[in-house]
Amino acid sequence: MANPNAVVTHVLPFPPAGRRVPAGATEGSRRFEIALVDGRRVRLDPADPRSGPRLGLLHDLGERGIPVYLEIDPGQGLVTRVLIPLVVRVVDLRSGADGALEIGLHPSHARHRLAADHPDREELVAALRAAHRSGELVAVTRDDDGTLVDVRAFRPSPDGPDLPVPGLPVRPRFDWRHPLRSLRDLRARLWYWRWWPWWWCWWWRCVSPARAQQLFDAMKATGCPPLTVPAPCIPFLYPEDGCWARAHEMRRLMLALGHGSRKIWIHGALRTPTRNSPQCEVHWGWHVAPTLCVRRWLLFARRLVIDPSLFDTPVTRAVWKGIQGDPSAALTDTHGSLYLFPGTTDPDHSGTSYYLAFYRAQLQNRAISLGPPPYAHCP
Repeated sequence: MANPNAVVTHVLPFPPAGRRVPAGATEGSRRFEIALVDGRRVRLDPADPRSGPRLGLLHDLGERGIPVYLEIDPGQGLVTRVLIPLVVRVVDLRSGADGALEIGLHPSHARHRLAADHPDREELVAALRAAHRSGELVAVTRDDDGTLVDVRAFRPSPDGPDLPVPGLPVRPRFDWRHPLRSLRDLRARLWYWRWWPWWWCWWWRCVSPARAQQLFDAMKATGCPPLTVPAPCIPFLYPEDGCWARAHEMRRLMLALGHGSRKIWIHGALRTPTRNSPQCEVHWGWHVAPTLCVRRWLLFARRLVIDPSLFDTPVTRAVWKGIQGDPSAALTDTHGSLYLFPGTTDPDHSGTSYYLAFYRAQLQNRAISLGPPPYAHCP
């Protein structure tokens, strides 16, 4: 059965409100006390060097209303483990070839699996199926090696902010007026073709290869130091999840620099090697990154992908697809304003800000426990 000494709860922000707890604190044990929303008080171990950084992390999570998974020693009231659950909806459950349960969560592009020999499989499957039927939000907790640890109904903090968890995406209905608009657009383009060299103007709106590299470097420079993760950095070093928020933030930053971008989405059984994960690879059901139109010779142009979580330079669509391990994966180009495929947008960037903060916390929590990436044992 699931750990009876584990709770998924909210931490009350430490007074005075808004003050960040220093990471290197070494004061008495009362300094490491944590107040939970149910009235309990638990402690981090003062002798553990990870307790100082964890205290600051828990304070930030409490201010944002993000829940935490805590395993607590009932005898001493000490927190022995800290994880950050995903607040999601279960959208798909299917059996894998090896007997594992393949789990689709929204929003999440990671591939989640429940092994056939998991000791709590029966209990976790029942919770997942109930959530799938109801469509309600659940808190799903995984450890650093991807093992499913806990699934339970999510209860928002009564005094905390509302979490901007998006609803299920709805595919747009077919608009019967769209073909008529397309015909009008085609007629207008043919007319402009006769009277104006519009293709020349389009080519000049693309960026040069040198400028594309400058924009890529500017995006990569916004990456997070793993142990401090100061906002508003982008957590490229946590590749397991959150690509839609990273892509949307990069689009916003490039727009601020005067350059529009589109997005490219890939769907498939993706398996990508990376030294930024303790498992040395990540498994995705889909992935997204912004693209830029880049000029070539003789008025030709092409779209290059800006993805600092995988590369150190802009790459072609073929190279970007090739590293993700599924030759049959499908690519889809969309407008840059698309936030979650197929039809969710985030015009005020509230969702983007929340998920960037959430995955910054995931990166920091992992770095506190396992050390910062890249991981030396990965090839």
